[in-house]
Amino acid sequence: MRVAQPAGERGSLKWLQHAVNHRPESVLHPAIGPVDWLSPLASDEFAEYRDGAFLARLGLAGLSAALAEFWPASGPQWDALGRANDAVVLVEAKAHLDEFMSPGTKAGAASRARIEQAFATTRAALKTRPGVDWTEVFYQYANRLAHLYFLRQNRVDACLLFVDFINDADMAGPASAAEWEAAYRVADYALGLPKRHALSGFIHHIHPDVRMLDG
Repeated sequence: MRVAQPAGERGSLKWLQHAVNHRPESVLHPAIGPVDWLSPLASDEFAEYRDGAFLARLGLAGLSAALAEFWPASGPQWDALGRANDAVVLVEAKAHLDEFMSPGTKAGAASRARIEQAFATTRAALKTRPGVDWTEVFYQYANRLAHLYFLRQNRVDACLLFVDFINDADMAGPASAAEWEAAYRVADYALGLPKRHALSGFIHHIHPDVRMLDG
């Protein structure tokens, strides 16, 4: 699904659109290198993509059937998508902590069963602590990890970039990278993730200061 977006007026929607379209250096991570951004582009109605459409946007339409088996419809809607040489870049952006504290899934019984299976497969690969229900705690974060796992299991050189803005006064967002880092440590613990796991090397964080973007 392709979802056209308005020009962002506040929060992560505003700042990520601005960064991708006007200040790409602000979301440059040294481990990834320069990115050819495919969304959200002003020339494409700032559209965001999900399900088979996000794969098609990345040139991976051949994996659509496999994704439909792995995850039900209405999966993650990616804040940004890009390519860095042969690698694909999936982006989740936040400007304040409440965005990160996502509720559990609202999926119906059939969809929930497929999500639970996808999570079980991902948790086993990551060797998480037993007894943690990813459908109920930090669900959005968890489903992004599951999709990264899906791509890498399908031999796609994929990475996940968390763009967590700082000093967004309008949103009462964190004033330092340390606040975001603490939030992710809590989430990792809640999801039972070990300090190092099979996806650790493909998950990256960056903390652009909106005061620099605004200027």
